[in-house]
Amino acid sequence: MKSPDFDGHERARWSGRARAYDRSFARLCAHPAETLLDAAGVDKGHHLLDVGTGTGTVAALAVARGASVLAADAEPSMLELAAARLPARTTVLATLPVLPFPARSFDAAVGNFVINHVGNPMAGVAEMARVTRTGGRVAVTLWPTPAPTAQRLWGEAFDAAGAERPASMPRLEAVNDFARTEAGLSALLEEAGLRGVICETVSWTLRIDPDDWWAGPAAGLGTAGLILDHQPPPVVAEVRAAFDEVTAPYRTEDGKLALPAAALLASGAVTGGPRLRH
Repeated sequence: MKSPDFDGHERARWSGRARAYDRSFARLCAHPAETLLDAAGVDKGHHLLDVGTGTGTVAALAVARGASVLAADAEPSMLELAAARLPARTTVLATLPVLPFPARSFDAAVGNFVINHVGNPMAGVAEMARVTRTGGRVAVTLWPTPAPTAQRLWGEAFDAAGAERPASMPRLEAVNDFARTEAGLSALLEEAGLRGVICETVSWTLRIDPDDWWAGPAAGLGTAGLILDHQPPPVVAEVRAAFDEVTAPYRTEDGKLALPAAALLASGAVTGGPRLRH
């Protein structure tokens, strides 16, 4: 499966699954949120666009800083949860790489783990730059390759249970793909027209209940959820047993998991030059 089918696949995979996301993967995605806002220079009085807001974690932190925020997402169930956590009339249904906002509408734009869900990531970043004022900053996060432990353990659980992968897995067209490294993400932002690009790897430990971590893929979320959906019930039970086994070394005394995690965080400034066509 390649883009543009990739975008349709992403919309379908996340449809109606906001509560499962909020319980599981949202906990993982929340850690870099403050650093993401710092990278975009978000402060009191700034007007921020949070693209792919999910359940509103980044947007709520920006509001706490005194910024005014417009929180956009492609999934209505995500916006329903986000709206309960944000000031009135700050959420909007919108999908990269075409945003329904005039050029230079915001002081900054951020996307926390959103460009990995877009069939044309460069066009998505360029669109975020289009709606940001000259001199403002765009900042994004992305999962690196090789995968951190928190994500890698899913593959180990599937292998231990003998789970077969689907014959067709969603992937980007080669022309739209890029290396999930500091150099690769930096190059993507520069190709999208940003200048003074800075990229770093942010590392942390995810502390979460095992059942909550299992809940995301069990609801069909992410690549792990796609693989799990393709297994017959007996194999799902075997995957759960394997999950408990491979995560056992990371269990703490209180029964929670302490999983090493990492993300790429990159930002750049919008210039007054012409935007790329996409």
